[in-house]
Amino acid sequence: MTLELIIFIASILFGSLIYWRESHGNGLYRFFNKLMYSKELQMKSTDKTGFLYQQKFIIRLVFIGFLFIIGIIVTRFLIPIDIATISIFASMIVGTLVGTYLANFIFKSSEVIDEKSDSIEDMVHDTIEKGKDFIEDLKTKDSEEIVEEIKESPKVKGKSARERLKDKGYLK
Repeated sequence: MTLELIIFIASILFGSLIYWRESHGNGLYRFFNKLMYSKELQMKSTDKTGFLYQQKFIIRLVFIGFLFIIGIIVTRFLIPIDIATISIFASMIVGTLVGTYLANFIFKSSEVIDEKSDSIEDMVHDTIEKGKDFIEDLKTKDSEEIVEEIKESPKVKGKSARERLKDKGYLK
């Protein structure tokens, strides 16, 4: 179980690495695209599609499965020990798929953050300025109102608390 968990985590990192690599350049995919298709059907030079980058789930699954089948066949010929079991094979495929989607999520969120960072910074700055203005207004209004109240109405001496309680009949 420990070996499968280690391979699963490593395959998540492997999937993220492959996805990141394909997002920066898709030369291998272009090479196979030129080999397989005629000139009219070949992908455009502006197309960034790769084996995993900007592909649907089924196509990713097929390419990853094919990659690991080739890897297992090569491993079986090089190392005669039966390391490549079905459970390890499945955890490698699932981990790599999870890694590609995790990398896709990270790339998309970083793009959104980069696009919105200026507007968020401006909003925070405006909010801070409005808050400072509001606090300054409160300080000036409070001090002006207190000064006006003191000038306008000197304190009228009323009945003490003891006298009010006597009036209500609570004290004798």
